[in-house]
Amino acid sequence: MVGVLFVCTGNICRSPTAEGVARKLVAERGHEGRIEIDSAGTHSYHEGEPPDARSIEAAARRGIDLSGQRARRVREADFETFELILAMDRGHDKILKRQAPENALSRIRMFLDYAPHLGTRDVPDPYYGAGDGFEQVLDMVEAAASGLIDAIEREFDLG
Repeated sequence: MVGVLFVCTGNICRSPTAEGVARKLVAERGHEGRIEIDSAGTHSYHEGEPPDARSIEAAARRGIDLSGQRARRVREADFETFELILAMDRGHDKILKRQAPENALSRIRMFLDYAPHLGTRDVPDPYYGAGDGFEQVLDMVEAAASGLIDAIEREFDLG
């Protein structure tokens, strides 16, 4: 089993979107039971809450259900449980690396590094924005999730 944890700030927009998209890809590629997907936040602002309604609606338009997810904060055990801990932006990366034990630092990576063609390492936070921010996040997440699953298939010999 390969564990993947997506991390953003409050675990209500970017990371639950990535969790939903990745779960769908894992199912489509026949890796259920071999790749575990979860998400968490660096902060506990929204602990126990569902994803932002705008994230749920945008994902639903693409056939992805986020409604059953609940926000949680990154736990100490996550650094041992998950093989990959993927930061949505460089701020999350710094926070995670400060929290992680030394032996878990190599598990922390930037999510958008799996979509280098996007030309950025940061998934923008759509929470305070207007317009198509949630759609833009979905576009970026779909591209990176595809690259991520490809990399997992190679790195962990799941192909």
